[in-house]
Order: sequence, then C-alpha cells, then structure tokens
Amino acid sequence: MSARQSIKPREVLAELGRHVLVDGFKLVLDLKKSHGSRLVDASTGRTLLDLYGCFASMPVGYNHPRFGEPEVQRDLLAASRSKVANSDVYCTLYADFVRTFHQLAGLAPLERFFFIEGGSMGVENALKAAMDWKVRKNLAAGRGEWGTAIMHFEGAFHGRSGYTLSLTNTDPLKIAHYAKFPWPRLPAPYLDFSLPPEERELDAMEKERLCEELLMSFIDRQKDDIAAIIIEPIQGEGGDRHFRGEWLRTLRRVCDEHDVLLIFDEVQCGGGTTGKMWCCEHFDVQPDLLAFGKKIQACGVMAGPRLDEVKDNVFRLPGRINSTWGGNLVDMVRATHCLRLIHEERLLEHAARVGALLVEELEHIADESHFLSAVRGRGFMIAFDLPTTELREKFLCGLFDLGLLALRAGTRSIRFRPALDLPEEAVGQAVEILKKQCQRMASHG
Repeated sequence: MSARQSIKPREVLAELGRHVLVDGFKLVLDLKKSHGSRLVDASTGRTLLDLYGCFASMPVGYNHPRFGEPEVQRDLLAASRSKVANSDVYCTLYADFVRTFHQLAGLAPLERFFFIEGGSMGVENALKAAMDWKVRKNLAAGRGEWGTAIMHFEGAFHGRSGYTLSLTNTDPLKIAHYAKFPWPRLPAPYLDFSLPPEERELDAMEKERLCEELLMSFIDRQKDDIAAIIIEPIQGEGGDRHFRGEWLRTLRRVCDEHDVLLIFDEVQCGGGTTGKMWCCEHFDVQPDLLAFGKKIQACGVMAGPRLDEVKDNVFRLPGRINSTWGGNLVDMVRATHCLRLIHEERLLEHAARVGALLVEELEHIADESHFLSAVRGRGFMIAFDLPTTELREKFLCGLFDLGLLALRAGTRSIRFRPALDLPEEAVGQAVEILKKQCQRMASHG
C-alpha cells in the first residue's frame, strides 16, 4: 500500500485500533468542516456542540477566520518546515511569541519563563525548580543535601510524568504500580456546592482550619525537607473543586513564613478558562511558580523573584532544566495568534459573561430536575453533579447521543470546557439538550 494513500473517514477508527488504544469519542473530526463550537464528525456528517474543547485546551473554536489569513498561514508554515531546537538556536518567531506571551499573558513579577512540550512537563519542571532552590538553601545553611518533598492535596491531578505521579491521586488506575514518593498529602478544603451558600462557606472554613493544623504539623516535623506546596486553584479532574481565596492566601502566608515555595498548577484553570488569564487573579494571590499549558497552546512554567534568593537557580544556571526543543515552535506561533485574538476580541470578558449565563441556566435545570445538583462555575470552568457514578456515565453517554460533547470529573461530575469564543446562542442549544436528557432519564426511571 502506498504511504500516500488516503484513509476514508469511516476507516479511521479501525485503522487506528490496529496499533493504538482508541478509547475516546467514537467520531472522526472533520478538520475542514468543523467551525467554531460546532464539531463535524467526518464519518457520519453529524454536527455536535463541543463543550469538551479538546480536553480544555482550545482557546478559540475550530477554523477561526484569523488562521486563514495569509500572514498567519505564512508563519505557521515557516515554523512547521523544521522542528527547531529553541533551547539552542533562536528565531524571530520564537522571540515574537515570548514577547506576546509576556505582554498578554504575563503575571508580574513572574518574569522568568521556561517552555517545554506538555503540561505535565511544565509542572515537573516547576517541581525541579523548587527542589533545587530548597536544597541549595539547605546546603548554604549547613543543613545538608535535602529538601525535595512536595506538599500537595487530595483530589489533585498534576500529570502522569515521573515526579507528578507522586502528586496525582484522582483515579488509582492512572498511578497504580508506578514508583512514587511518600510526600505529604493534605485533605482539600474545597467548597461543597451541594450545600446552601452560607453553610457552604462555614463548611469550607472548618475544613480549612483542620487542614491548616495538619499542614503546620508537617511543617513542624519536616520544614527543612519541604520544597513547595502545590495546588490547582480549582481542581479539575478531581471534580471541579473550588477553593476560597482565603485558603490560597493562607498557603501564601505559610510559604512566606517557612521558606517554602508556592506553586500554582494552572495547566487547566489558566489561559483564560475562568474569565481571567490566570485563575489566581480572581483571588489576588500570586505564586512563586506557575505551571501552564492547554489553552495557552504552549506549555511551561513562570517563576517569580523568590527564586533569585538562590543565585544559581535553575532559571539562571545553564543546563539545570532543559529539553531538546524547548517547546514546539508551531505551538508557539499558534499561541502568539491565539493570545492576540483573546486580547483583540475581549474573550476573557466574553468567557466570564457567557459562562455566568450557562451556570445560571444549569441552576434552573437543577431546580427543576432531581438529576443535576451542585452546579458551579467560574468563566468556562463549569461543572455539575449526578447522583451516582453510574448515572453520570449514563447521562454523559446520552449527551453524546443528543449531540453534545462534555467531560467527566471526579466520581460523579460532568464538566464543560468550551473554547473562549463559545457564542451566546450555544448556551440555548446546550440547555435544550440537557433538558431533553433529563427527560429521557426520568422516563426510563
């Protein structure tokens, strides 16, 4: 068979299945006909409303007109001809991306950047940066070569790479049988949206009090070994679990007082998902290190001034953290234009407004149906619960059958992660599908 022979859409799943695990949506993306929030299945011609957003990674919808402009296509083609090692040789497209990232997505005073392919690798290198910082501090103080423990939370998903496996604890299947470090793990004092607002707040405050006591007991016992505390400002895969800003500020204070770095993992909740470029901006709390990816289209970590308390930190000393490509140049070019689109089309404000509208509509559905509960959302980081895992699976399959793509979260939640330019009229279509699925569930007991 000629290597250039085209594969028909109806053959795609079978062909892939011969060599790779095909456990995603049973559809074939039509890269040409899909547009905006409408995904077209090339194998059937069916159009679906995409609230999945390629696992929360799409900043704008399919085939945005900007990417048909000659100068944008020129840049993408130039970047794709050779896969450049950005860590060693530099070009104007790379510099243009870094400047655009700093201007439109920067979070002062986090002024030092490291780019790499993959959100897990962004988190991984944030951990390495923190370990290096703490160990060098211990060595300088005569305490010896240690200081690599990372404090983290229950329900966290930080990736599937070497160090991050010791932090991720959502689905046991994803970490079972791999080597892991016994680092301190804290209960997550998240807001329980199944409770009324006032009771929800009091419940979170009590959980925070107990968690802080446990946190301080770890600090008292092994402060010199703890390099960092890492948290997702909103836990995504763990069940869209939100924290109060007061809790994030508590972590900031503890880290400042005990020579520990604060890391925010904003791979999923960053990049505009919540209606601000970075989720932590909602709470006026700044980390020392921030890992990013997904909607930014390029992945990596930003570092603030506390890292420079150690002169030879990993952002200053060559060779301490690196990769062959130092990020993907094609991703960087796409990111450059996506960031400009987000800015020019005011998509952060759009996501905040349309996301609030969708949450409001979901709350109405929850009031009318016994299937949906605990509706929560910030921007386009939106979720709701079903009574059981089994009913969640049934409901999610029903949404797919009716033409809506969504994601699982936690043990019984469904989450929406649309592109930032999801049109307001798509909310009405989503509501119709959700109501119809509620009716189908009710009619089948």
